[in-house]
Amino acid sequence: MPQGQPASVPVDGLTTRQRRNRPLVIVHTGQMKGKSTAAFGLALRGWNQGWSIGVFQFVKSAKWKVGEEAAFRALGRVHDETGEGGPVEWHKMGEGWSWTRKQGTEDDHAAAAQEGWREIRRRLESEAHGLYVLDEFTYPLKWGWVDTDEVVEVLANRPGHQHVVITGRDAPQSLVDAADLVVEMTKVKHPMDEGQKGQRGVEW
Repeated sequence: MPQGQPASVPVDGLTTRQRRNRPLVIVHTGQMKGKSTAAFGLALRGWNQGWSIGVFQFVKSAKWKVGEEAAFRALGRVHDETGEGGPVEWHKMGEGWSWTRKQGTEDDHAAAAQEGWREIRRRLESEAHGLYVLDEFTYPLKWGWVDTDEVVEVLANRPGHQHVVITGRDAPQSLVDAADLVVEMTKVKHPMDEGQKGQRGVEW
């Protein structure tokens, strides 16, 4: 992909413009930090293009103060007040299933994840957003709380021009296979290797 040029051009009957503007399914996976950070950076670009941004967090605690959430809510207010950029919605789906086990059984958490996915599916079918960030969505797929085959089918058949970014470790292979762009974050070095905990402005 030298200088942003494709390595090959398929014979698919599409014009260069049609192929270039095809909506994408993007997966950020791997063991290293930065998966959500990269997705939110993409969402910033989308906001600047005037796209409607929908963020759906599936694992981080509903009480966790995420820096990107404050920033995007502020950008949503900028849009509401000035018309600049695009509208923003930020939804926390559940109580935070990986690090802060809240009240309720695993079945309760699975039901919440399924309802979260059903809401996203409804929005995809109604073309509610230009860009969806499904943050940490690989986990309910991995744990079997949401059916991966259904997700792949819905994404493949979504109408209109809707980009979808999914983040999280251990992305199911069928999702990886179906995606248009897949990034795997690989650790080379991390301060935690030297006993340093996460810090404000870097981890959150």
